[in-house]
Amino acid sequence: MIPAADAWGPFRPDLEEVERTARLRCLRAVVHLPTGSRGQIFANLLLCAEGHPAALEPALHALDHLAGLDSPHVLASFAAELSGA
Repeated sequence: MIPAADAWGPFRPDLEEVERTARLRCLRAVVHLPTGSRGQIFANLLLCAEGHPAALEPALHALDHLAGLDSPHVLASFAAELSGA
């Protein structure tokens, strides 16, 4: 189960499937920019989560284990994309 503190973006439990898929794809695209191949496991889990919601929890785990500043860069870029900045 995804903790409430981690219920953001595509990980929110109240999203419709179409919106979740759009957010997963957006986040996957954002991951490639700052991480390149270092974020491949996370990106693969996001892709898998499009058809298998059970992959959402492992994807969050993979995000938490990105190297150094990768995670903050991914989160900041995703937040900027969602806010339209």
